Amino acid sequence: MTDAQTGPATGSVIRLVDLRETPLDVTEVVDALDDDASGGLTLFVGRVRDHDGGKAVDGLDYSAHPTASERLHAVCRRVAEQYDVTGVAAVHRVGSLAIGDIAVVVATTAAHRGEAFTASRALIDTLKAEVPIWKHQRFGDGTEEWVGAP
Repeated sequence: MTDAQTGPATGSVIRLVDLRETPLDVTEVVDALDDDASGGLTLFVGRVRDHDGGKAVDGLDYSAHPTASERLHAVCRRVAEQYDVTGVAAVHRVGSLAIGDIAVVVATTAAHRGEAFTASRALIDTLKAEVPIWKHQRFGDGTEEWVGAP
């Protein structure tokens, strides 16, 4: 599912956008956003927790609609246009994940920390609301639940 767009060499503010079945690497995201113009880098890492809604979670699976990558790119472009950022990155995992696995990494860079914080918050919130990625949770009591599915 790799569909990455990377690099300051491209002149793009959007440095890394991807959906992958392989484990995510926070260092890759930080490295993709490295440049001399950025005074602040704000990073959010979403991990699989061991509980939800008062129930123990054993693990989960993420599924993505065929348009998810396109939608993720669109969200990144919108954040890049709406905020005074120097870099944007978003990587989301699909497939089976265990407790503690990284599910999503988003980050933005800006000349100043305030804009980086605001843009990163908008990036993760908009991704969660608009990108068609669905979570299938498996609970310790044998029940299961789909989150975000239509």
